[in-house]
Amino acid sequence: MLTEAEVEQGLYQFTVTEYHQMGEAGIFTENDRIELINGRIYTMSPIGRKHFACVARLTKLFTMRLADAAIVSVQNPVILNDRSEPEPDIAVLRPRDDFYEAALPNPADVLLLIEVSEATLRFDKEVKLPLYAQSGIPEVWIINLKTPSVEVYTDPQEGGYGQLKTLKRGQNLTPTAFPLLTFGVSDLMGE
Repeated sequence: MLTEAEVEQGLYQFTVTEYHQMGEAGIFTENDRIELINGRIYTMSPIGRKHFACVARLTKLFTMRLADAAIVSVQNPVILNDRSEPEPDIAVLRPRDDFYEAALPNPADVLLLIEVSEATLRFDKEVKLPLYAQSGIPEVWIINLKTPSVEVYTDPQEGGYGQLKTLKRGQNLTPTAFPLLTFGVSDLMGE
């Protein structure tokens, strides 16, 4: 029987360039819910009502409160490296006059990433979070709709994040990049 490592060796790993070429060739469309992670193309889970509402709430809150201080990108790609282009639920990006038309955002452009997790919690924590840390994303929030809580990861290192704070309803959090901005956990998740 093959081990997982042996199976991994036999898999073809796509590059971001090849992934984009497949899209341009019509293999994938803009409506396909997929993302490239570590050279593999993953189908994303369907969006449920709670997830949809939370992302819509986050979009409104961040857009209103940040105004021109950042670009709030919703379920759009971020190129982390040559083999990974995830689509986080929210990416708070450095402002650019072209709104990233010339080139998709990369880790240097990201101020904060937010993943809203219900069915995808394990994948978000075990696959995407280490990749975000390895790429140097300074701060990631995982909004866990099951518990409900917000996990705040900071201090990216090669093996993961050095700092984790878990916050529940009734508590507040502040993005590192915007120290004057405070959100209540209930504001982010709804009642």
